[in-house]
Amino acid sequence: MINNVDNKKILKWHLWGTAFLILVGSLLHFAFEWSNYSLIVGALTPVNESVWEHLKLGFTSLLIFSIFEYPNLKNYANNYFIAKASGIIVFNLIIVLLFYLYTSIAGHSILILDISLYVAGCILCQIISYKFMCRKSFPKSISLISIVFIILQLASFIIFTFNPPRLPIFMDSKTKSYGIVKD
Repeated sequence: MINNVDNKKILKWHLWGTAFLILVGSLLHFAFEWSNYSLIVGALTPVNESVWEHLKLGFTSLLIFSIFEYPNLKNYANNYFIAKASGIIVFNLIIVLLFYLYTSIAGHSILILDISLYVAGCILCQIISYKFMCRKSFPKSISLISIVFIILQLASFIIFTFNPPRLPIFMDSKTKSYGIVKD
């Protein structure tokens, strides 16, 4: 437990993190193609236009940012892994629920709304993360559960990239295929 939580330092990192998630996540949309369709890159970046694959944008950019953020905040913030797991959950819920809500009303996806959902997901992810880091410490067992959740989310992205279930969330909206399409 950190007795002297540094709210200003945490806020600074979360503001930078929000910009990072939006910028890097947007660039990750093209990483699979830019990597000449590297399967290693595809494991953590979108390989098609499915909703599921687009969840990788927020997760992977948050994972990358956390590599730099954690060493700088571990002594100034509480609940680090709880904050990150909660942020991922909020990001995923925003993207999935609001995407299916608006497309059920509009009848199709609208690029500007998709981009707006991504940006909103990034912002809300960081707000939730900030709030958890500034709170009193939760029991260590909750941190362990959060770490397991993050690892399971990572594993699910990798597994479902190569072996996606035949569910609508995994279907490429353009090609109506699943996973990596081999030409």
